[in-house]
Amino acid sequence: MIEQFMALSPVIPYIVLVVSFVALIKGADFFVEGASSLAKKLGVSSVIIGLTVVAMGTSAPEAAVSISAGLQGSNEIALGNVIGSNLFNLLVVLGFCMLITKIPSSEETIKRDFPWNIIATVAIIAAIVLFDTKITRLEGIALLVLFVTYMSYLVYKTIKDRKPADEEIAEISLTKSLLFLIGGLAFVIVGGDLVVDSATVIAKSWGVSDALIGLTIIAMGTSLPELVTSIVAAKKNECDMAIGNVIGSNLFNLLFVLGMSATISPIAIDLTSGILIDAVVLLAVTVMMYIFSITGNKLQKLEGVAALLCYGGYLAYIITRAFS
Repeated sequence: MIEQFMALSPVIPYIVLVVSFVALIKGADFFVEGASSLAKKLGVSSVIIGLTVVAMGTSAPEAAVSISAGLQGSNEIALGNVIGSNLFNLLVVLGFCMLITKIPSSEETIKRDFPWNIIATVAIIAAIVLFDTKITRLEGIALLVLFVTYMSYLVYKTIKDRKPADEEIAEISLTKSLLFLIGGLAFVIVGGDLVVDSATVIAKSWGVSDALIGLTIIAMGTSLPELVTSIVAAKKNECDMAIGNVIGSNLFNLLFVLGMSATISPIAIDLTSGILIDAVVLLAVTVMMYIFSITGNKLQKLEGVAALLCYGGYLAYIITRAFS
């Protein structure tokens, strides 16, 4: 429907693209403001809010795409969507954040969240290699159990480590914080969706193939909420929220999105598609970012440059693979 509307005039897609980016950026601004205020009012750390509320909110596009595919019985796209989004989150989202500011690595991130990401990625690779090249319904349920276990532990830690609310933000009411959070998230999701739609129409008008559009615009488009939200958080010096958003989104994708997709309909995997290589690359990148985080207990600008260069190399590889 939206593509038909934009086809009415060659100028409309460009207008929609600009307006959508403005909505995306402003929505992220409100979203981070609301999340930060909520964290302080509840007396919990920004990284916990980043790992939960922000991460699940910004991962809504990936969840919608993958679960919808599962309901339609074509959820083989779910695995590629998750792996592609997670690579984009680690290399591009964190990469840009590192260019903006040094991101300190909290003890929880190093000892809990990165190891969980590594374990979840290894579990997915094991399912691909060892169990009949498919993620079965039983394995999907196991992933959901892991997700519930992780979230339960976060809730336990939140209650245990809760501190008195910050009186300095008393002028921002709880209602206003929630409105910022919900309204900002709505703008982020709708803005990101319209950016993908308008960019796709523009790309097609330039003669770009559907295969290349799928590998680039669509794959990156579902990660736009994480990108814009984390960059805004980094610029507001909410570094814990920025890194929590990325790590939490990746875990949400691996455990909940894939778990739910496989539970709805087992995910058959075509090894000739190169998806196993992509999964191994994701594991290597996750380990690399973990090493970066424990080196000096911070993520720095030079490491951000390295991450962006790695993504450039990976993008060149998948584009070459698509046309070989």
